[in-house]
Amino acid sequence: RSFAQSRLRFFSFVFWGAAAAQVFGGVWVILMLKNYRYLFQESYLSLPGWLALATALILLPTGVLAISISVKSSRNQQGSLMYLLLLLLCLEISSAALAHFYCVRTASQLESAMGVLVHQHNWTCSQDPGNSAMDVIQRKLQCCGVHNYTDWLKASSSWNHQACVPESCCKEKHFHCRGDLSHVEQLSEEGCLKKLEDQLCFAMLYIFWCCIVLSILEILAGISNGILMRHQPFHELRIL
Repeated sequence: RSFAQSRLRFFSFVFWGAAAAQVFGGVWVILMLKNYRYLFQESYLSLPGWLALATALILLPTGVLAISISVKSSRNQQGSLMYLLLLLLCLEISSAALAHFYCVRTASQLESAMGVLVHQHNWTCSQDPGNSAMDVIQRKLQCCGVHNYTDWLKASSSWNHQACVPESCCKEKHFHCRGDLSHVEQLSEEGCLKKLEDQLCFAMLYIFWCCIVLSILEILAGISNGILMRHQPFHELRIL
């Protein structure tokens, strides 16, 4: 019994720390999808982030209950803790499943959305407006094209443009770069698809593993709470 009480006391602090981690992951996913909303048409992609925030909100009273039970056991508090742990387990399993599914699913969607932005981009070699959605992505991620700078060459040939790339493909340290292909070393080597996909999957996998680890800890906390409940059996409701 004393071991179960000490474990619940430990889990209470873990739950508070996990709440901060879930808030970080949830806000990270929501802001990332908001910043690149022109690439993600479906609003439900941010659902794992909102579920993470809901989990963090419930983790706070769960930690308070756990530390309270570890000091002085109360039947009402023990029952409430069990219900909260069950609710958290459902939320986290849902969030982990969605995060893993969206990480796999969004790769093809990102490629097609970026391809549309490249072909819709209106630029010239002499004067690059540099204010389109694709320019913003390329400057923010320091990338060029969907896979690499050759995507812009395909687009320029279809529009009968001179062979060049937008200035947003230039590396930050090259101030005089104008997207001229005679100085390819001044252009970003990586494509935007891989960089953005890596960022999104890293954020989703962060939520996924947080939920998996937290689910295991909640099961252990439930076992500890069950041990304490056995020492205070409900005699009047044993028939149930």
